[in-house]
Amino acid sequence: MTTAGIIANPISGKDIRRLVAHGSVFDNQEKVRIVRRLLMGMEVAGIQRVLYMPDEYHMVPRALRGCRAKVETQPAAIRIYGDQTDSTRAGSWMADQDVGCIVVLGGDGTCRAVAKGSARVPMLPISTGTNNVFPYMMEATVAGLAAGLIASGRVSHSEGTFTPCQLEVLRQDKVVDIALVDAAVYNERFIAARAIWEMEKVSQIFLTRARPDAIGLSAVGGQLHTIEPGEPRGLHLRLGPGGRSLMAPIAPGLIAAVSISEEAFMAPGVPVPVTTSGCVLALDGEREVEVRQGDSVAVQLSTQGPLVVDVGRTMAAARDRRLL
Repeated sequence: MTTAGIIANPISGKDIRRLVAHGSVFDNQEKVRIVRRLLMGMEVAGIQRVLYMPDEYHMVPRALRGCRAKVETQPAAIRIYGDQTDSTRAGSWMADQDVGCIVVLGGDGTCRAVAKGSARVPMLPISTGTNNVFPYMMEATVAGLAAGLIASGRVSHSEGTFTPCQLEVLRQDKVVDIALVDAAVYNERFIAARAIWEMEKVSQIFLTRARPDAIGLSAVGGQLHTIEPGEPRGLHLRLGPGGRSLMAPIAPGLIAAVSISEEAFMAPGVPVPVTTSGCVLALDGEREVEVRQGDSVAVQLSTQGPLVVDVGRTMAAARDRRLL
């Protein structure tokens, strides 16, 4: 059976930045409607079975009520804890089931969690989070069609996917974590509230991409350079007084002043040391890695990021071959 996966994060779009900034709340009922449209598109594109991450809100079962799509559905055989490890374990389980594509509903952090479990399965990320640089803002019906075309093999990976760069966190020269968009050195000793928004506490930023029309930390780099997802280069910024001052939208409705003391492009495979001890590394907008006194921690660019569906190219290939 042609099989696709859906990982819909029920807690995306609800973090503390709704209080400290002005982000929209993406409620779970809207995610249910997105899933319903995904299922309709997937069925038309040839998907017969959909595996999904279970959650306490039962988003996929709710989406099936009144849905015209007649696809078989099956929850992932994993235990749910209500944190980001659910997405990682669901992605890993789906990869073991040989799904042809996984559609992810969430923000940058959710996409990162899924990529940690299923990096070589094509991912189609749909934005339902806070700082959304990695996932697409797009209509779910079209996303379902594209995911179905890739999962069924009617459009090949070479025609409809690409591999962006990612960041790798090294501790004593061993990879301990990844980030898809950005990593930041945050001058706090403990993880606490995961989201970051106080730029005066950020001393270094590492980026895989940068655009002037982005939001989040990549918007800071975007005021200096444009780096597209497929480019084999990244950007390292050191923040501090005496450098170039700029303004960047680091969260919805939150525009911050930032001073850049040093900047340098990152080449793949070349580690850049974290020069602050007693801090945390925030990965894709959320504090994840504690750096203690004496730790040897660095960040390097890798060209082996997760496989991502290019929706435009996929739909163009389907048009050219009259698949729909």
